[in-house]
Amino acid sequence: MQKYNYPPPPRINRRKQSLRSGFTLIEMSIVLVIIGLIVGGILVGQDLIASAAIRSQISQIERYNTAVYTFRGKYGFLPGDIPDPQASQFGFAARGTGRAQGDGNGLLEGAFGGSATARMTQTAGETALFWRDLSTALLIDGSFSSATCCSSSGLISLTSTPSLNNYFPSAKIGQGNYIYVYSPLSTICCGIYTNAGTNYFGLVNIASMVDGAGDLSSTPTLSLTVAQAYNIDKKMDDGFPQTGKVTAQFVGTNAIYWAAGTASSATYGTSDTSATPPLSTTCYDNGGVAGVQQYSMAQNNGTGMNCALSFKFQ
Repeated sequence: MQKYNYPPPPRINRRKQSLRSGFTLIEMSIVLVIIGLIVGGILVGQDLIASAAIRSQISQIERYNTAVYTFRGKYGFLPGDIPDPQASQFGFAARGTGRAQGDGNGLLEGAFGGSATARMTQTAGETALFWRDLSTALLIDGSFSSATCCSSSGLISLTSTPSLNNYFPSAKIGQGNYIYVYSPLSTICCGIYTNAGTNYFGLVNIASMVDGAGDLSSTPTLSLTVAQAYNIDKKMDDGFPQTGKVTAQFVGTNAIYWAAGTASSATYGTSDTSATPPLSTTCYDNGGVAGVQQYSMAQNNGTGMNCALSFKFQ
């Protein structure tokens, strides 16, 4: 019987086989580099989105400032403050005859409780007509046609008819924020209010508005992060929450409040220099030592939704 000489089976180099079954250091390094690039790209993308939101918000305020002075140059008065008969002659909504109803005094005041009493309310009067006038003049985007000179009733919210969106423009930064206007008022006696003589844009989350029921003008929520407020302030002004043309203040129950601080402000610009400890819920602090306040950027990297802003008319 013929025998066949088969070649012996190849010897297996188990050392080489074990090396090939895993990743080499070079391969692992490449994978880690790729992962790092992906994570870095995501973080950079988030930073770019955040920066774009800040720029968009600043541009919106600047456009409104431009619209205000274009309006005044054309019609001789601030929007909302233009009196009759000029307002009617130019095709704007009719005005009343009292304070805050279109009196031409250069101050943007709200008409409280359907009367000529000036407050910082937003449902009727010059503060409400401001946006309607700019809209009628085609100087801003959007249509704000619901405001009247003299009276408003009931609750105005996102779901009411008309809704908040018929009164105010939404802020470009989103997060439920709106842009409103006001001129600071402070009481001197017996319900008599005096005006500080300056007008401001405000940026805050407004949940609802009520007129004719006490002094409640709006239900605000602080929906700007500390980082957003700081970056807007730094790019437009001095980067401090209580000084300059941009400050961390807002209008609440017919008063001006410091955003997430420890004090309310009877008049615009009255600094809160009390010792304010740094907390995760504050918009500003001074390290717990009485003096100049700074935005609380050291708290959670400024991510807390603790701020609102006001912008002096340019």
